Amino acid sequence: MTHYVIDKPPRIAAPIKNTDALFPVRRIYCIGRNYADHAIEMGHDPDREPPFFFQKNPDNLDFSGTFTYPEKSLDVHYEIELVIAIGKGGKDISLASAVNHVYGYALGLDMTRRDLQGEMKKMGRPWEIGKAFEKSAPMAPIIPASDLGHPVQGLIDLKVNGVLKQKGDLNQMIWKTAEMISYLSTYYELAAGDLIMSGTPAGVGPIVKGDIMTGSIAGMGELLVTVV
Repeated sequence: MTHYVIDKPPRIAAPIKNTDALFPVRRIYCIGRNYADHAIEMGHDPDREPPFFFQKNPDNLDFSGTFTYPEKSLDVHYEIELVIAIGKGGKDISLASAVNHVYGYALGLDMTRRDLQGEMKKMGRPWEIGKAFEKSAPMAPIIPASDLGHPVQGLIDLKVNGVLKQKGDLNQMIWKTAEMISYLSTYYELAAGDLIMSGTPAGVGPIVKGDIMTGSIAGMGELLVTVV
């Protein structure tokens, strides 16, 4: 029998909407600047360029409906995103077959310590300190594609305390779901349990303790998160 020298860390899993089933999470890939208007507001050229990705950690996920304002930052931003859950892995996945690898979709927030991310950018260092911190990925339950289909258009927005902050359409994504999956699979061997956070529309901004963030995507319901 295998003997571990410390307690095994818990397996991170996302709930499946309206069931007691769970989706075990392996990796979280996040695409950067995937909406032209967001690229512009971040000071970048919106032209279609090769996509780039960073990662969050599975234990950054949180399903509690609260977001704990993190230490070491005075400028924490919201970013509402469509999350793609991979149900079948592969390498060098073709565009034509890419969506067949999707198990389902969810709403998620890519919470960002923007001041720390900015410092890392200036020094040419990795972003993880600004992106991959505790509770930095609030997420709603996954909706299976067998129930939802594969959304290619529809309103995506986020309100803070009832005030609209972000508004876009899924059809404004520069790199679409199939393209992200296909491209990623040329650099990584994707596996069942991987999540892809697909980018955010313009309007990102800061939150403070007590704020209530409400994100929505057409046909997928809402993600309600209170900052504590």
